[in-house]
Amino acid sequence: MLAIIDYGMGNLHSVSKALAKLNTENSNKYEIIVTSDPVVIGSAAKVVLPGVGAFGDCMANLNSYGLIDIIKEVAGRGTPFMGICLGLQLLFDGSEEDPGVTGLGILSGMVRKIVAPGLKIPQMGWNSLELKTASPLFTGLVPAPYVYFVHSYHAVPDDSRIITAVTNYGGDVTAAVGSGNVQAVQFHPEKSSATGLAILANFLRS
Repeated sequence: MLAIIDYGMGNLHSVSKALAKLNTENSNKYEIIVTSDPVVIGSAAKVVLPGVGAFGDCMANLNSYGLIDIIKEVAGRGTPFMGICLGLQLLFDGSEEDPGVTGLGILSGMVRKIVAPGLKIPQMGWNSLELKTASPLFTGLVPAPYVYFVHSYHAVPDDSRIITAVTNYGGDVTAAVGSGNVQAVQFHPEKSSATGLAILANFLRS
């Protein structure tokens, strides 16, 4: 089973629809469930944490749904785990968007506002990736693939070696991170055409 975490915020329909389509073509078929049940999430073979909105609101919803402990548990025990967009940012210790709000702390570091003089914030639209370190999500991608972004903040990990991809927007902006079983992307793979579908298919196969 693959669990997509529902905490009242996030691009659940588009993510689940894309994964369901890819699942029909995958040799190992998954039961794909959108759920807020900690028991179901805890029993899943793979977990996806999507997210849109404000960092503080999302953390408040995760807390009110009673999902923080189970997310930390499944990520900590080696379950393949993918964060998408704000789902990447929530993995870190906190965000400048909502000072004082504690993140999941699965990855060490902070989420900072993008500094891009002369460019519009948020970054909205297509931009290319510079793949930095190996990630199971990026297997078989062409060099400098284009993906779709909508964000004003990006992760700044304590250990830069976990940055698996950056994009240039007034300088390097974190586009993806990965540490063992936990992999996450700042962009929207479900809106990123063939490249995004390839990334989601890689997660299904990983």
